[in-house]
Amino acid sequence: MTEFRSGFVCFVGRPNTGKSTLTNALVGEKIAITSNRPQTTRHTIRGIVNRDDAQLILVDTPGLHRPRTLLGQRLNDLVRDTYSEVDVIGVCVPADETIGPGDRWIVSQVRQMAPRTTVLGVLTKIDRVTPDRVAAQLVALSELLGPTSEVVPTSARSGAQLDILTDVLVGLMEPGPAFYPDGELTDEPEEVLMAEFIREAALEGVRDELPHSLAVVIEEIIPREEEQEGQGPSMVDVHAILYVERDSQKGIIIGHRGARLKEVGTVARGQIEKLLGTRVYLDLHVKVAKDWQRDPKQLGRMGF
Repeated sequence: MTEFRSGFVCFVGRPNTGKSTLTNALVGEKIAITSNRPQTTRHTIRGIVNRDDAQLILVDTPGLHRPRTLLGQRLNDLVRDTYSEVDVIGVCVPADETIGPGDRWIVSQVRQMAPRTTVLGVLTKIDRVTPDRVAAQLVALSELLGPTSEVVPTSARSGAQLDILTDVLVGLMEPGPAFYPDGELTDEPEEVLMAEFIREAALEGVRDELPHSLAVVIEEIIPREEEQEGQGPSMVDVHAILYVERDSQKGIIIGHRGARLKEVGTVARGQIEKLLGTRVYLDLHVKVAKDWQRDPKQLGRMGF
């Protein structure tokens, strides 16, 4: 009988290298928000991969970047703590983009912050290129990471090689207990996930000035009266505030006659209903909190 193995994994890489999509694909549920913008992820969301012989806890961190604000500095500190605590760091590089200075900077930071942590190369998005290109990128990624790191080609979208990646990750773990009950997919509070879903919907297709400036706070979650005995609430009211830093950004979020905010609510409500397993009334308000990213008091209020 093989020994049960368990451990913590963190995927790193430039923005839009497929880290959160990979986390979601391995877990089999949407627990990390995905966006092609830097710093989309604000919290270390843990996804859990359960197998008969192993349990992998996937830690989804904010991307490492050169910080320009107090928020940026705090997010970097979060990343630094995570790197030193996980068992394996998976460096994600997309198959359809040449390895560049950004990738090299991230690898140097990983080696510096977590010199003793095992590093694995993950080539993402292999469904987008020819087999020749995949082979060339594997060689380049291997050269970037050095001879001690294994490299695995994958596609989160098509599911190609995800089982191989899971096998390799399990093989790198020490024998150990399951940290979470079987069937659990994340240890994030529902409130945090709801806020993240709203943020993701609000960031979809907006201009570059917004991502860092947007924070979502869930004010209240109120279950309505039960419809029938033992059936659970018939509906849940969720009240949330979207904070931006300037009036111009408020206009972007709300859109012409509120059309954009309505669209954000529709998309986010679908995700939240799936999460809670019940119908949801989602009430969204947009407020301006001037320069909140640089204000320690406001950062604290928003959970950073």
